[in-house]
Amino acid sequence: MNHSRSIRLHYLFRAVILLAFALYIGHLVQQDALHYYVAPKLARWIRLCPVPLCLMALSLGLQAVLGRSAALCDCEHRLPRSGLGSSALYGLFLLPLLLGFLLPDRALGSAAAAKKGIVLSYTAAEPGNGAKFTPSNPYEAEFAELAGKLYEQPVIPVHSEIFSETLGAMNLYKSQFEGKEITVSGFLYREPQGAGQPGYAVSRFLVQCCTADATPFGILLQPGTQISLPADTWIEVRGKLHVALFEGVETLQIAPERITAMAAPSTPYVYTNADAAAAWEELQRADIK
Repeated sequence: MNHSRSIRLHYLFRAVILLAFALYIGHLVQQDALHYYVAPKLARWIRLCPVPLCLMALSLGLQAVLGRSAALCDCEHRLPRSGLGSSALYGLFLLPLLLGFLLPDRALGSAAAAKKGIVLSYTAAEPGNGAKFTPSNPYEAEFAELAGKLYEQPVIPVHSEIFSETLGAMNLYKSQFEGKEITVSGFLYREPQGAGQPGYAVSRFLVQCCTADATPFGILLQPGTQISLPADTWIEVRGKLHVALFEGVETLQIAPERITAMAAPSTPYVYTNADAAAAWEELQRADIK
């Protein structure tokens, strides 16, 4: 009898945890905060998760309250035999849920970028001369096409829809983009350089699936740039591109002509685009309209 009661209690605990996860996902959807944690292609499925989670919680609850003792079993997954073991087991699920409800929903920023290491340059070779962009292998063909379209612009806009692709195309052909004018927006990242002269970058997080795989991409501002804004402030920078050495690697930097604080976008992260060149054309047509 005591063993049966113990199993019923475990069923109830599990039902409560499943229901709590369903409520948390519903909370994120209601607050329009799901995009802080997962990519849009995954978010559409996660929005549906509260339904099966609630059904599973209901099933476990009914088994705990109305199930026959003979049908209750812990034979496949042994239940903890002590209160301490049970607390440790369920705490693994309850602690992240508690933190999720208590901590504010916000985008990743400079602290996460410093831990992950911001991507500022690409090490691939630079084929071609002048305004010619010839890929050295088939995998660079799309970047070469995009680079050619970017080069034609009097002022290169870095659209959030193809943020990483734009930076990648320019870095592959960095010498050709020397002196070109650019506008880019992102959060202000300050390089952790101790007591030395601070270095700054304009950065965005590239998310493939969820924030666990987020990679900070950015472009450096020219050393000596004076900025009084705090880190993580969203800014728009307009200036000219220059090739310079950073930690022994050639990378593009911006010599800022104008730095303007701006409101954070509704979608702070950027995502990969399967056809960046076609996306560029659509963005240009939209700008013209």
